[in-house]
Amino acid sequence: MAKCSFCKEEIRACTGMIFVKRDGSILSFCSNKCRKNRLKLKRNPRKLKWVGKGI
Repeated sequence: MAKCSFCKEEIRACTGMIFVKRDGSILSFCSNKCRKNRLKLKRNPRKLKWVGKGI
C-alpha cells in the first residue's frame, strides 16, 4: 500500500490521488486536504500539529 506524501498515512486501495511532477517524481495523497497543503499552500508537514507523529 502507498503512503501519503504529506501526512504519511496509509492509502487504502482505489482511494486517494496521484500527482506526477514535471521531473517524473510521483506524489501520493490520501485526501484533498493533504494535496492542497503540499502543492497549493506549500506547507511543511513537520510544522503542522494535525500531521502524524511519525514525521
